Amino acid sequence: MFQLDGLPVTLATGTQEAPVTRALIVVDVQRGFDDPYWGRRDNPSCEANIARLIDAWRDRGDPVVFVRHDSREPGSPLAPGAAGNAFKDVVSGDPDLLVTKSVNSCFYGTPDLDAWLKATDISRLAICGITTNHCCDTTARMAGNLGYDVAFVLDATHTFDRAAADGGLITAEELRRVTGANLHGEFATVVTTDDAVRSAT
Repeated sequence: MFQLDGLPVTLATGTQEAPVTRALIVVDVQRGFDDPYWGRRDNPSCEANIARLIDAWRDRGDPVVFVRHDSREPGSPLAPGAAGNAFKDVVSGDPDLLVTKSVNSCFYGTPDLDAWLKATDISRLAICGITTNHCCDTTARMAGNLGYDVAFVLDATHTFDRAAADGGLITAEELRRVTGANLHGEFATVVTTDDAVRSAT
C-alpha cells in the first residue's frame, strides 16, 4: 500500500505478479434516481446487471470504483443530506475507491480519478451506471480522450425520457441507443453485461 495525495492506495490484483489493468467504474447508482422527479426510465434490468458486474470484478480481485453525485441543484433528490443521495442496495460493500463529484464527469471529482488510475497502473475501464447519456457518457468520452481503453456496458446503464430542443420528446430507449452509437468505435467499445462478465472471469 502507498499513498496518493494522502489517500491510501492498495493494488488489488488477480495474481501477485501482474499489475491491475482494468477497473469497474460504477457511476451514480443512487436512490434519488428512483424519484418521480426524473420521469419515465428505460432498462429495468440495469441494476441487476450492475450487481453482476460488481460481483464479477470482486470475484477476480480487480478494482471497483463507486462514484456518487453530490448535486448542488436546489431541491435535487441527489443533494448531500437527502435520502436520495445514498447508493442503491446493489452498490454494496467497500469500493477500492469512492469518488464524489458535482458535475457530469467522474474525472472532475474528489479524489482525482485519473491520478489514482495512473498510480495503480490501470489502463482499461468498464463503465456502468446512471444516467446513460449524461454522467456515464461524459465519463466515457473523457476517459477515451485521456487514453484509456473503455468498455461501455450499455445494458448496465439507464436513462429517462427527455424533452427535445424542438419541443418533441426523445424516449429513454432512443437516448440510450444513440449514446451507444456515438461512443462505439470512437470513445469506447460498447459491450453487454454478459461480454463484460466473461472478460472478468
